[in-house]
Amino acid sequence: MDPRFFSLTTWLTERGLAGDSESTLLNGFCDRLLAAGVPLSRVLVGVDTLHPTHEGHVFRWGRDVDSIPPREYGRNKQDDPNDQRWQKSPFHHLLQTGGSVLRRRLTAEIANEFSVFPDLLKDGVTDYIAMLDRFGPDSAIANMDWVYSSWATDGDSGFDEPHVDALKELVPLLVLAVKSATLTRLAETLVETYLGRDAGRRVLQGRIMRGVADKIDTVLWFSDLRGFTRITDTEPEAVIPLLNDYADAVVSAIHEHGGDVLKFVGDGILAIFNGSNRVLAAREALAAAAAARRSVAALSDERKGAGLPTTALYLGLHVGEVFYGNVGSQTRLDFTVIGPAVNEVSRIAAMCRSVEQPLLLSAAFVESLPLSNKFVSVGRYALRGVSRAQELFTVDPEHQLS
Repeated sequence: MDPRFFSLTTWLTERGLAGDSESTLLNGFCDRLLAAGVPLSRVLVGVDTLHPTHEGHVFRWGRDVDSIPPREYGRNKQDDPNDQRWQKSPFHHLLQTGGSVLRRRLTAEIANEFSVFPDLLKDGVTDYIAMLDRFGPDSAIANMDWVYSSWATDGDSGFDEPHVDALKELVPLLVLAVKSATLTRLAETLVETYLGRDAGRRVLQGRIMRGVADKIDTVLWFSDLRGFTRITDTEPEAVIPLLNDYADAVVSAIHEHGGDVLKFVGDGILAIFNGSNRVLAAREALAAAAAARRSVAALSDERKGAGLPTTALYLGLHVGEVFYGNVGSQTRLDFTVIGPAVNEVSRIAAMCRSVEQPLLLSAAFVESLPLSNKFVSVGRYALRGVSRAQELFTVDPEHQLS
């Protein structure tokens, strides 16, 4: 290796181990290559990932640009113009041919060879290198099995052969660091997607020992959908799209007000508002309830206009002490909340049907707020599995949540 690049490899190793982001790694790498005499003008690095909505991420560097934010790309369809552009890209060509490096001196004569070339020529690029660094089969995760990159210059003479050799030696080191950063981000995405934001953070902090749980005082949310069983029986093919639509509406409201969704139970959602102050947490839960009801109503209007089945939200709110942590077998754990209060909030939500109220609040929830005049009792009820009858409340019609 050219001695000019020894310091670059040391820097890349240190920053990769330190956990720098993909953008930080790419920017520092390109800046140092440029300083060492490699005439870069623009660089792109892309990697697929494992995400509910995004297929991957693209990171860019430009010689005359301070910072370019990363961009996510979705899953293309065959009739999507982006998919057609991808199929005529140098990277798709490398995948199809099994190659790892493609280099072209850019001239008007080859402008139509690949979809990206006309734009590169317009920007004055004279030499272009595309690289594909594949992962071993045992280290690939879903579609995350390779990193693609492109390296361009607008210098009159293009890249010299030593520049090309340097890129071939150094880019795999960058790819290894990018892979490490992407895997860290992927782990965060997966645990937050499947466990919830707060539970996911706790798991990544090492809170994974079986039986380890914190006793917390929290606000509990349990909601479900009206008439879900009927829709399941009569229009089974519509169930999954319906659940996804309504879950988007409800979960967005919970997250916007600081709550964390812990579990989907069929059409039910269990969430907590675990602030340090019970009054503030209860207020946020009420605000989330108002936001969720507005979103669900708007969604129902939209779906009704499209001839799709609709539903409405039933919601119970409660406060109490629960154990929050790992429960399960030695080989399969669930990070959740356990305790009588969890059973109570689900029973409170179930009572919405009987008393014909979309929102019910426990007496403990109402007592935790200095707003008791805004709530009205709907009576005392014996809840299944709860030892004592509970007085339940709803919002006074004169003080409806906005």
